[in-house]
Parts: sequence; structure tokens; C-alpha cells
Amino acid sequence: MLTAVILSALAMTLIVALRYLAASGVFAWATRRVRPGHYNGLDAQIRREIGWSLASAAIYGIPAGVVAWGWQAHGWTLVYTEWDAYPLWYLPLAPLLYLLAHDTWFYWTHRLMHRPTAFRVAHAVHHASRPPTAWAAMSFHPIEALTGAVVIPALVFAIPIHAAMLGLVLLIMTVMGVTNHMGWEMFPRALVHSRAGNWLITASHHQRHHDLYRCNYGLYFRFWDKLCGTDRGLAVP
Repeated sequence: MLTAVILSALAMTLIVALRYLAASGVFAWATRRVRPGHYNGLDAQIRREIGWSLASAAIYGIPAGVVAWGWQAHGWTLVYTEWDAYPLWYLPLAPLLYLLAHDTWFYWTHRLMHRPTAFRVAHAVHHASRPPTAWAAMSFHPIEALTGAVVIPALVFAIPIHAAMLGLVLLIMTVMGVTNHMGWEMFPRALVHSRAGNWLITASHHQRHHDLYRCNYGLYFRFWDKLCGTDRGLAVP
């Protein structure tokens, strides 16, 4: 049993690492094509970002691997594969619930990470990226990585979700994590400045967090920032 758990954790760590390298690599390449020179002089920073991110991949991968083993071997989680296990209307609802729960957890732990001691010990690693690049999405101190690594593994024990919809959640999490750190806005102004965009977080919103530090703490949605008075609008695209 122990061997199977270790192998599952190693496999998931490799998957997380490859997912990071693929997503960040694609958007970093796109940045160099669309914004030539945008990352000039940042080679040393990017190497640090990749190093911290690969360490974070292990911290994310280990609990995910243990949970994946428990699901496959013992059916411990609420992840299901039968399309008729729940009503069809529940299929898109579950990912939304996951994103809302993840966003809530992230907002409050992120604010905690900006307390002086937590920032100095852990979160300063992430903010050492000045400016952040597409490689910075997982550039975390191990303590901070651990706070992020427990969310999805915990949710699969609390909220039923189809395996395909769980894959969608992970895709959204990966893409938004990377694109929010690119340092430029890839989405059209018509979306970013629309009514819907006013509640969504993209690079224009998160860049302002990296500029001002004490604002714009959310991950996917601006709900908590607006409710708690920490929303400072958008950076100049």
C-alpha cells in the first residue's frame, strides 16, 4: 500500500510540474511574441521563479497524489465518473462551487500572507518577482504553497464533482494563475471593462496587487475585494 501511495504522489507531482511548465511556457512564449522585450533583463528572476515553482509542484502533487490513490483504490472521495450520477444541471454548478470556495480560501489566506511576519517569512518569495512573469504563477515559499495545496484535495471530500468537471477546475486554475501574472492584459478591453469583467480577475486587476501590495487579493472573482473594501480597480493595461 505504501508503495502505491508513494508512486501516486510522485506521478501527481510530475503531472503538476509538467502542467506548470507547459502552461507557463506557452504564455511566456506568447508574451515574447506579442510584447517583445517585455521580459528583458529578467532571466535571473525567471530562473528563480521556475525553481520555486517546481518545489511548489511537489507540495501540490503529494496531497493530490494521496487523494487520487484513495479515490481509485477505495472510492474515498465524492469524485464520480458516471454521467447520470447527478442531474445534468449539476455538472456546471459543481465547478462554480469549487471556484467560489477556492476563491474564498485564497482571498483570506492571501490577506493573512500580507501580515508583516507571514509576508517576511513566506509571501515575500512571490513578491520578489518584480514585475511578475508568466513563470511566477506557482513561485511560492513552501509554507504558502502548502496553504494552496490543500484546497482542491479537501473539496473533493465535501462537494461531489464529475471527474471531467474537476479537470475543468484544474484547467481554469492553471490558466488564470499564469495569465494573471504575465504583466500584460491578454483579454479584450470589451470583456475586462464589461459588467461581467467588473467581477472577474484578470492581469489588469492582479497586476495592481503586485504594484500596491495591500489590495486586490482575490484569485478568480472580485467579490471579496469589493465586499471588504480592498478592491483598487485595474492597472493600466
